[in-house]
Amino acid sequence: MSQLFDALDHAFGFVPEDRAVLFLGDWPAPGADDAAWVFQRQLLLDWFRELLPLLGARGIGATLAWYDATGRNNGELPATARPQNPTALAPDPEAGLVLPLDTLFAAHKAIIAMNRYSATAPLKKAAPGFGFRAASMPGFTPEMMPAMLLPPGVVPARVERLKRLLDGATGALLAFCTPVGCHELYLDLRGRTAHSSAGLFHQPGIAGNLPSGEAYIVPYEGEVPALGASLSNGVLPVELDGEIVLYRIDANRATAILSQGPVSEREGALLKAEPAMANLAELGLGVLAELGVEPVGEVLLDEKLGLHIAFGRSDHFGGAVGPKDFSSPAAAAHIDRIYIRQCQPWVKVPFVDLELEDGSRTRIIEDGRYVTGLFD
Repeated sequence: MSQLFDALDHAFGFVPEDRAVLFLGDWPAPGADDAAWVFQRQLLLDWFRELLPLLGARGIGATLAWYDATGRNNGELPATARPQNPTALAPDPEAGLVLPLDTLFAAHKAIIAMNRYSATAPLKKAAPGFGFRAASMPGFTPEMMPAMLLPPGVVPARVERLKRLLDGATGALLAFCTPVGCHELYLDLRGRTAHSSAGLFHQPGIAGNLPSGEAYIVPYEGEVPALGASLSNGVLPVELDGEIVLYRIDANRATAILSQGPVSEREGALLKAEPAMANLAELGLGVLAELGVEPVGEVLLDEKLGLHIAFGRSDHFGGAVGPKDFSSPAAAAHIDRIYIRQCQPWVKVPFVDLELEDGSRTRIIEDGRYVTGLFD
C-alpha cells in the first residue's frame, strides 16, 4: 500500500458507497501555461494512475476531469468540465466530451481538486447540496507531503483547541511591528462560530484544504441589525513585494492605504476597482510550524503554519461577502496574508490576545509563537 493512498484514506475514509473519486484539475487559458502548472497537471495524472487500482480494490472507481481555469483564487467555477481519457500518457482532456460540472459533482462522493487556482470557496458552497466530500489542494507540490504524514490525532487536537478559544471570544487584538512603526488591529468576533480544518473529510457535505491544520473565523462584517456595525478597526500592515503596505481598517473594511509607494498605489487601485476585496474575511490560526513543517512558498501549506488574515470573499466560511458583492462572479476572490517570518520577514507579531465576553483577555500568541502550555 502506498503512503499516498494511506494519507488520502486517512483524510477521506474511503468506503464502497463512495462509488467513485473525482480527480479535478484546472486547464490554462491560451498563453497562460508555465512549467509549474505543467508539473502540477502531470502530478494529478500520476496520482490518478497510482490510486486507480488501489481504489478499485475497495470497489471504488475514479474519474479525472479538467475545467477551464478561473484565473483567480476562489473564483466561481465554470459550468462544464472535460474528462480525461484514462489511457492517455499525458494530461489531455478527451476531445469532444464535455459534461456539466454539476453532473460530475452528483456522480462522485469524494473529490480531490488539485488546481493552480484555489477552488476551496466554490467547493465549500457546493458540497452541502451535492453531499460530496472534497479536498482542495491548490498549488500542491511533493514538498507538502510531510504535512500529510504527521501522526494521526496531533493536528486535530491542536486545531480543536484553537477553535474552542475562538468560539469563546468576542474579539481579537493583534499587535504588529514593522520597520516603519508598530500598529494594532482589533477584530470583532461577535456572533461568529469558528471552523476547524484538520484535514479530515469523513462526513458528507464538507470541503476544505489538504494539507490542513488551522482553526479560522470570519470577523463580524456588520450584517446583523441587532449587533450594529462591525467594531473591527485599526491598522493592518502587509509586506508585499518588498514594501510595507498599511491598510486603515474601519468597520471591518480597508478604507484607506496609509503607506506610499508603487505597491501601495497598486493596492489602493485594487480596492477602488473591487471594493469587496476591502473586506476582512478571515482570522486564521495554523498549527503546523510548531510541528516541524517548513514553508514551501505556496499558500495552501504556508497559511497552515501560523497566523494569517484574509481579504475578500467570506461566504464560504459563513460570512456575508460573496460573488454578488464583486464586479462579477468571476472577480470574486479570497486572498490570504501570512504572518510568519519566511512570508513577511519585516512584519513581527508581538502578541495576539482574545477578548472574552466578560471583558478579560487571554494571550494566545507572543513574539510570533503560541504561548507555552496552550496545547497542553
